[in-house]
Amino acid sequence: MTNLACGRFTLDLAAPRIMAIVNLTDDSFSGDGLRGDARAALRRAEQALEEGSDLLDLGAESTRPGSDPVPEAQEIERIVAAVEALRPLNAPISVDTCKPAVMRAALAAGADMINDIAGFTAPGAMEAVAASSCALCVMHMRGEPRTMQREPHYDDVVAEVAAWLGERVAALQAAGVAPDRIVLDPGFGFGKSVAHNYSILKHFQRFAIDGLPLLAGLSRKSMLGAVTGKATDERLIASVVGAALAVEHGARIVRVHDVAATREALQIWRACFEAK
Repeated sequence: MTNLACGRFTLDLAAPRIMAIVNLTDDSFSGDGLRGDARAALRRAEQALEEGSDLLDLGAESTRPGSDPVPEAQEIERIVAAVEALRPLNAPISVDTCKPAVMRAALAAGADMINDIAGFTAPGAMEAVAASSCALCVMHMRGEPRTMQREPHYDDVVAEVAAWLGERVAALQAAGVAPDRIVLDPGFGFGKSVAHNYSILKHFQRFAIDGLPLLAGLSRKSMLGAVTGKATDERLIASVVGAALAVEHGARIVRVHDVAATREALQIWRACFEAK
């Protein structure tokens, strides 16, 4: 499946796309939180688009390991203000949330995609999005952000995550969501050890359930620091290499902090891919 129905847009995923992170939180793990400042979000979004981003991903609740939930009203206020500020940029806007009320508010404000770390499992989540035209990013997470990294265990992480994603695809389709609206994300770092994360990366294509497109989000994550020994703000090279490897293994969208560097890496990947 090469086209993704995404709200106001139809995205051609024949070539990999870059999703830029626009973080509205107070306590981002990567230190780039904008504390709900919609004007700062607009500036960051404009820069990301100038650097070559194809989508913008807004998040107003930190999902780093050990993080606490944000009050729903505050999350809605920040998301709605940012969506309204970014809509004139004429670029697809994704909203990262697992709360049905936030999903509804984001869609009413004009969001084009909902990116749910809980895979639309919360009561009312599927109902909040099913009748809309937005794209849905279905991510796997074991546990919740506050506790997910406390000794996560799988007998076979690839098989178990793939099976779970398949169940969520079936549930969404039963709720009336067309396949061309769905993107799948196995959830690097969300209830996985370092070894689990690299197994997922190595076997990434296994998660393309029914040929649905895959999203990879490993930018600046601890799985990179565990190998390189680099601090979060020193993981540019590792993040770019990780994004390129994810694309090589089937990712159609990569969610990143560093757009310009990722764009250059994918230009080189594409030149190699298209060479005779």
